Amino acid sequence: LQRMLSLAVEVDKFPNCSSCKIADVIFPFILSIPLRIQREAFLTTMDSQLLRCKLLELLFQHSCEPSPTILPLSLTKILYFVSHCSVLLPYQGETATWQRWDEMLQYLSLLLLSYQNVILGQATFLLPLAEDLQSSLSDRMEMIVQKAKPKLQDSDYVSQGDIQLTMENLISRLQQILGQPLPLQITEKLFMLQ
Repeated sequence: LQRMLSLAVEVDKFPNCSSCKIADVIFPFILSIPLRIQREAFLTTMDSQLLRCKLLELLFQHSCEPSPTILPLSLTKILYFVSHCSVLLPYQGETATWQRWDEMLQYLSLLLLSYQNVILGQATFLLPLAEDLQSSLSDRMEMIVQKAKPKLQDSDYVSQGDIQLTMENLISRLQQILGQPLPLQITEKLFMLQ
């Protein structure tokens, strides 16, 4: 399934558009997966980093409070997700609140890593040296020949101060929700995310 989804993204002339369409179809099924281990297995085994980014973006758009943002996927948007995400995923049985936040922090880190791979083009099984996974396969071949570097968006430039402030606000919010001290797993994921 993961290979088929990846091929469906790769063979399109506009991988960004095809990944959006596929993500829109798959997303309701992600929401209906009741167990964290099954959601994580599906998301972490995806061959297509671009499709994973789109699915995680939809997940955080869905869980943003008070409202989602219309920014394109970028580091600025990921910081917005860090500031506004909540735990709106369905869960089976009695799951502790800290475990729900642990999962969301795990997905934030996964989104950040996947986005980095999409921008730098470090992960595609069809073309390991690709420069930008949002471009078509033929365009990427030309980029490799020309040794062109991917262009970052203006919203990909965030300051260390913005990151620090966002993380401090998240830690403060989690301390209010979960109480002090924060569980070790949460502390580790916050450190990894920052």
